[in-house]
Amino acid sequence: MDIFWGILILEMLSLVSNKSQMLVKTKFSIKDLENLSGIKAHTIRIWEKRYGILKPSRTETNIRAYHLESLKKLLNVSFLYQNGYKISKIAALDKKELKNLVAELAITKTEEHSIFNFKMAMFEFNQQLFAKTYNALLEERTFPEVFQDIFIPLLTDLGILWQTGTIDPCHERFISEMVKQKIVLNLESQYHKNELKAPPTFALFLPYREIHEIGLVYANYLCVSHGVNTIYLGGNISFNSLKEVIKHHEDIQFLSYLTVEPSHQTIQDFCELYNATIGPNNKNELWLMGGKAKEAVNENLPENIKLFTNIPQLTTALETLKKR
Repeated sequence: MDIFWGILILEMLSLVSNKSQMLVKTKFSIKDLENLSGIKAHTIRIWEKRYGILKPSRTETNIRAYHLESLKKLLNVSFLYQNGYKISKIAALDKKELKNLVAELAITKTEEHSIFNFKMAMFEFNQQLFAKTYNALLEERTFPEVFQDIFIPLLTDLGILWQTGTIDPCHERFISEMVKQKIVLNLESQYHKNELKAPPTFALFLPYREIHEIGLVYANYLCVSHGVNTIYLGGNISFNSLKEVIKHHEDIQFLSYLTVEPSHQTIQDFCELYNATIGPNNKNELWLMGGKAKEAVNENLPENIKLFTNIPQLTTALETLKKR
């Protein structure tokens, strides 16, 4: 799975959620349950009728409505069913037996169950469940592995769920902020583990209106974990402001993460404006990441502009710098 796709989904969700009314969804349609569980609505209806798996309430127009407890149960049922258990056997389990069997299977299905737990943490706004699941993953994986193997598929799923109207903006914001916290915490730990090398130093920034910074924060983590000095500027930075950084650093390069910007010009125009503002010698490289960078791979860009369409490319470039 492309790691940038997951970050792109998250950034776009954040952009929309800032403009949306924050409502908490407590009732779900059968279509919502289909989107969340992967079990077709037709199958859910059969399970209800034949096995009594769920007992939905009905609206005034006789449409099924499900509460959070029904969702949680169906996700447990789906987890077992998709791992080979027969629905007849699952239906015969009581609440405790169902929970215990899921916990037993989770030992060998770590990724699937972790994503399941993170979704449950999202719907319950349960920071403790998020932290418990995350810490359990760290016992066997590095943070980059957790980010790529778990967080990115999770964020991609959330993108699909948001597009179908299954989750609310507040659910997405909860998860996005929890993920961002973990990146920042791991970034801080890198300063103690890695001896930062001599120049070049990277200044990381987002242009105007590109205000969501999960991708940039993770890029900063990667730079520091490879021993590269960084100056983290964050969002809404103009090219003129970058000139102030150059005054204090002779060997400086810039890195930006472009998801929705530039929206009114091409990447080529964006890069030409960068060079026109920073100086005629083009000695300060600009590294670009994100969805907009991927779209520009075939454009004729100045020599000092470097595009990175995935994390392995960026990692390789940082390792090359480290060997200088």
